[in-house]
Amino acid sequence: MHSSILSILAFLLLQLPAVSQGRYEIKEGDPNGINKWYMGRQIAHVMSHYGINWLERETRDKEENSGLLIKNLDIQPGMMIADLGAGSGFYTEKMSKILSGGGMVYAVDVQPEMIDYLNNRIKTEKLTNVKTVLGTEKTIPLPDASIDLMILVDVYHEFSFPYEMGKAMYNALKPGGKLYMIEFRAEDKSLAIKGLHKMSEGQVIKELSAVGFTFEKNISNLPIQHCIVFVK
Repeated sequence: MHSSILSILAFLLLQLPAVSQGRYEIKEGDPNGINKWYMGRQIAHVMSHYGINWLERETRDKEENSGLLIKNLDIQPGMMIADLGAGSGFYTEKMSKILSGGGMVYAVDVQPEMIDYLNNRIKTEKLTNVKTVLGTEKTIPLPDASIDLMILVDVYHEFSFPYEMGKAMYNALKPGGKLYMIEFRAEDKSLAIKGLHKMSEGQVIKELSAVGFTFEKNISNLPIQHCIVFVK
């Protein structure tokens, strides 16, 4: 009994820093999420490396119109690009193959298994302008003001520390650099994606504005996702 009480107290103490900062709320909710909320939104569970087959599914190009998404990015020669939550490298590979002029794609992920998969993909496909970066839940190990373009595809809603990661993203971008937030549209109730793995335009703007980003536009030409652009 005594050890159980101590365990409960220890758990509560771990939550105090977040609660005292007024950023996160700990409470139960949708079982598809962690019991942590930010700005009225429950944070979703992270999709593990066991989901690589889903990331690489044959229908993904058509479902998401990946070619149009890449066109939206307006990639220029020599750009320094960060693909946050790169996962299997589905979009990393596509950006790498059109990037020229000495540019680089930094494929960032927090799961060592994803980094291993990415490193194998880089070697197999001979992607000479891609570097993998193992990040953490709160940090992006890239120099400040080093990135021209940052893209997050269906990943931000899984960040356990969205405020801290938002600040890290802001710091890594160059002044005038752009962030492209790609998220399944919560406004589309017919979309067969779990609710916590979708986000509304309003929620995305609210959260990114809180860490200093300026909303530029929502390129609303993708079949099932927002393509929301922010500027530092």
